[in-house]
Amino acid sequence: MGDGRLGSNLKEVRTAAGLTQAELADRAGVSRKTINTVENGVFVPSTTLALQLARTLGTTVEALFYLKS
Repeated sequence: MGDGRLGSNLKEVRTAAGLTQAELADRAGVSRKTINTVENGVFVPSTTLALQLARTLGTTVEALFYLKS
């Protein structure tokens, strides 16, 4: 069984969409620092934030985040 730590594909999906951290932050209604800390695994997003990021990027939460094994 995995250790339950959250992994993130946020940076890869964001860059594939051609967005900077600041642009994604502005569209999602959060700060650039929030995007940075989520991408670097410092901050685990709330369910609401994960859903908002997925909606903003036109994808699913599962495409952005996963449990590390």
